[in-house]
Amino acid sequence: MNSLVIERVETFVVELPAIRSFSISGGSVTTPGRPAERVLVKVTAGGIIGWGEATPTPAWTYETTESISTTIHHYLAPALVGRAAWDFDGAGAAFEKVINRGLTIGSPIAKSALDMALHDLIGRALGVPVGVLWGQRRLDRIRLGWIVAGQTADEVRRAVEEGREHGYGAYKVKVGLHDEATDFSVVAAVRRAAPDAPVWVDANQAYTVDGALRMARRLADLDVSAFEQPLPANDITGLRRLRDHSPLPVALDESLRHPSDLATFVKLDAVDIAIAKVQRSGGLTLSRRLCQLAEDAGLRVMGSGLTDTDLGFAASLHLFAAFGVDTPVDLNGRQFVRSAYVGGNTVEVVDGTALVPSGPGLGVEVDEEAVGSLATARWAT
Repeated sequence: MNSLVIERVETFVVELPAIRSFSISGGSVTTPGRPAERVLVKVTAGGIIGWGEATPTPAWTYETTESISTTIHHYLAPALVGRAAWDFDGAGAAFEKVINRGLTIGSPIAKSALDMALHDLIGRALGVPVGVLWGQRRLDRIRLGWIVAGQTADEVRRAVEEGREHGYGAYKVKVGLHDEATDFSVVAAVRRAAPDAPVWVDANQAYTVDGALRMARRLADLDVSAFEQPLPANDITGLRRLRDHSPLPVALDESLRHPSDLATFVKLDAVDIAIAKVQRSGGLTLSRRLCQLAEDAGLRVMGSGLTDTDLGFAASLHLFAAFGVDTPVDLNGRQFVRSAYVGGNTVEVVDGTALVPSGPGLGVEVDEEAVGSLATARWAT
């Protein structure tokens, strides 16, 4: 294993079929008829291959398809070639030397793809899934939530019914897309359509402190379990004030890029729930550190994704299973995008519950011919 040295990194921009429309407060994420772009990476060491995924989401953060692919090819991949494939921590340090952290992580989504691929590669080299590699797997299945982002009561009702038809029994509702009254009516419509289901809301940084407080007080009557990222990510004083007065638990997502970000919010007593999201935090290595810090600080951990396709989906499941995240999670890629690059084994979803992959590495088999046919650009380092 010590002699397993990274020889080559290949980067592919692929276009995948979008299934449904999806919008957040920052703008559109997927549109049927318009391909959804992903950046896939293939890392080779000693003839063994590992795959990773990056999800460009300009409506959510600053990393684009172009910036992710060129950052990997020109900066991150050259820093990786020649290194020991098992040295996840060393790879992260090398990444920070070529793309500096600044205030928090620099280019986390690009870095995440390579960290993901290294975990896949080492798991395959040892013939074990990522959870066994870590020696940490508390769950074998993870409950999923169905995303609702409708505008009218009828649209919301149909969305809930569609989720129920697919076996889902929990719903994450996107707010911040409308005025406060319409946002509230959307959540109320979900609660009427699913009176006993777990429901939580995500504003994706859309509110002011005063608006978030008004909304939290109204949503408390609807038995909403968490208010996710109501304020801008860097509004630390606002989040501290909100947490002091909100009747709902405040969950942080965009605010928690690096584990040190979570440490700041813990010190200031400005967070109730930490959202774990693999691509946001630069990969599995840093995400494990963030989850461990949250657990040690006595915080509740919830799980989320970035409309990941099956590689990112699997990586998130290994992380959430390792830390026993037993509340429904927002891993919504299957709802919106088809993973057309998968050739064999992949994540199995049964009645709104994902089975944690048991195959080596991430447990997803990539069809390289399919990747080639879907690719609109490729690079090799």
